[in-house]
Amino acid sequence: QVQLVESGGGLVQPGGSLRLSCVASGFTFGYYAMRWYRQAPGKERELVAFISSNGGSTNYADSVKGRFTISRDNAKSTVYLQMNSLKPEDTAVYYCNWRQEYWGPGTQVTASS
Repeated sequence: QVQLVESGGGLVQPGGSLRLSCVASGFTFGYYAMRWYRQAPGKERELVAFISSNGGSTNYADSVKGRFTISRDNAKSTVYLQMNSLKPEDTAVYYCNWRQEYWGPGTQVTASS
């Protein structure tokens, strides 16, 4: 049974940082690429970041390039999203994704003063 569990969200002031984690189980984590998505109220879910199975290739949405970093630890079956210089428009529920069909429950990130 595939499970993805996100953590690390919270309330932060604009300009602050958060580190999200997603622990995966139920599949051979190190064989597969992983993705982070986000969904803001009233908006469609959007792809934020991608990382290849060995971490050697990453891609980011233009809106987060230079501020967010995706990484992974295959020994811990965990993918991370380091978010720096957060803006109010980064406020959303952030989801971990595997193979476009498996999702975690999400973690809320709010950047507000």
